Amino acid sequence: MRFPKLPNPGLDERIPSHQELERMEKEEAGDRPKWDNKAQYMLTCVGFCVGLGNVWRFPYLCQSHGGGAFMIPFLILLVLEGIPLLHLEFAIGQRLRKGSVGVWSSVNPYLTGIGIASMFVSFLVGLYYNTIMAWIMWYLFNSFQDPLPWSQCPLNANKTGLVEECARSTSVDYFWYRETLNTSTAIDESGGLQWWMVLTLVAAWTLLYVCCIRGIETTGKAVYITSTLPYLVLTIFLIRGLTLKGSVDGIIFLFTPDVNELMNPSTWLDAGAQVFYSFSLAFGGLISFSSYNSVHNNCEQDAVIISIINGATSVYSATVIYSIIGFRATEKFDDCVSGNILMLQNAFDLPEGNITVSNYEEAFQHLNSTFPGDIQSLDLKNCDLQHFLSQGVEGTGLAFIVFTEAITKMPISPLWSVLFFIMLFCLGLSTMFGNIEGVVVPLQDLNFFPKWPKELLTGVTCFVSFFIALIFTQQSGNYWLALFDNFAGSIPLLIIAFCEMVSVIYIYGIDRFNADIEFMIGHKPNLFWQVTWRFISPVIMLFIFIFYLVTQLSGTLTYLVWDMDTPEFPTLADREYPAWVYIIIFILAGFPSLAVPGVAIFKFIYNRCCKKDKDYSENTINSVSAKIPMSEKTNDYACDLPSVVDFNK
Repeated sequence: MRFPKLPNPGLDERIPSHQELERMEKEEAGDRPKWDNKAQYMLTCVGFCVGLGNVWRFPYLCQSHGGGAFMIPFLILLVLEGIPLLHLEFAIGQRLRKGSVGVWSSVNPYLTGIGIASMFVSFLVGLYYNTIMAWIMWYLFNSFQDPLPWSQCPLNANKTGLVEECARSTSVDYFWYRETLNTSTAIDESGGLQWWMVLTLVAAWTLLYVCCIRGIETTGKAVYITSTLPYLVLTIFLIRGLTLKGSVDGIIFLFTPDVNELMNPSTWLDAGAQVFYSFSLAFGGLISFSSYNSVHNNCEQDAVIISIINGATSVYSATVIYSIIGFRATEKFDDCVSGNILMLQNAFDLPEGNITVSNYEEAFQHLNSTFPGDIQSLDLKNCDLQHFLSQGVEGTGLAFIVFTEAITKMPISPLWSVLFFIMLFCLGLSTMFGNIEGVVVPLQDLNFFPKWPKELLTGVTCFVSFFIALIFTQQSGNYWLALFDNFAGSIPLLIIAFCEMVSVIYIYGIDRFNADIEFMIGHKPNLFWQVTWRFISPVIMLFIFIFYLVTQLSGTLTYLVWDMDTPEFPTLADREYPAWVYIIIFILAGFPSLAVPGVAIFKFIYNRCCKKDKDYSENTINSVSAKIPMSEKTNDYACDLPSVVDFNK
């Protein structure tokens, strides 16, 4: 039984036939670069998929959604949502041998907006992602000091005490919010550019350009380090972490399952969102990477292997992170108990060493039953190890506050700090390779700059990105980055991924797609792929999109600020966004999303208004990145599109 398919005239003329692909494979025709070997390709894809989110978001989600119980929905949705879409992107890129814009315009010119939307998202996400790289570089530079600069509070101007802001918070909080960001108290208080952040941002974009200057010819060499070194560092941290007091308590806390969380809808939705974002789907980078493969590369096997590596990395990194967090929580617990012991010894004139951490509970119960009034008069703290373990944080809070604090308590702390930030730097850099690929290749496909070499186009892209990213180096830069993070890579990616799957199944045609995969790997996709592509994955993405939209529209949009004048300081204060921010949100989330229907409407109007006496027959986009020989067609136009946006040439 054939699956229903929407009319798509001219498709055979826009894509190369199997025979043409075979001929190109044998003759090595075309100007597209190729991977040196399979390992280079796999490492590049792993580096793009495995990023900072695997290290600093997944552990937080595990901890806040029932520990080990969160693994169940995560693994289920990884299989039903992540792997099918990853396989689809690999297969369509390898079959059509183009970047994201070239692929979707070949499927149907009305779908060009999908590739343009992916390009916008890659560009916007790259802006703030490389700013995080600049922050990581700043901490890495400062790690070559002993003691670490965030290990103690600085003295005030009179040298008579500590700086008040640091004394009221912690040394790691102060170094992050004041020494690094010099943060303002609101998003509309820009405060000007911070020169040290500008310099690190220059370094971050310069290094990225050097690595990406010739596309996969240079990034393919860099991934041998950037994609493998994080695993070595994670293993070193795990071995070191397991030798620290309390590390096992942290790991046990992480994986202790709370089965009641499985009945919580938000657990499943967060798991679905984490699977989706951790694979870097819908950015266009994976489509471009797969297009450089041999046409008979086993893309199905690649999708399964990379999915397993991605999921295993998330679990492995969570184990490492919580071994360190367990050590940090135990240190805080011991400090809390030691403070209470000192108060008890002073209050009851007990000899030093009479009460220890190990017998504290027994001694406290005895004194409380004997002298209840005296105990109540003391300002004893409630020391609960589980409370310290449950103080879950994610994102920059984990990397630049919690983990840095734990590192200061380790022997030879500068060494561990250098290793940690090198690991984060490699994770971020390998992800940025895919983001740049997701911008430069579509620009080539759109033929905006037909005579520009890739080195120049990459350089201009990096320079423009750096110039716009200067907004993140202001005193309000942290709030701007949070705004970009929340909206640039959320709704647009869901819309793009949903459109990708629907386009392949219903417009390109699932039967044609099955035949293509059989041609490429030697067998048709099995029942699992058929069911997930046609039904399960689109429904899951649609459900996540609706839930996300409802939760965003039903609540008031707020952001967290560092303000010493608030009563809850040093806890971050919650504030509403000013009204003008909603315009920025529309630009970040609306523009990429509207590119999909916007380009289709433009094409429709153009075809109705500018074409005369012509059958509907269109060749593929003039893709500079593809260079695939196509059968020549003669098209008579009453008027021509501008050469810059030559969708139909």
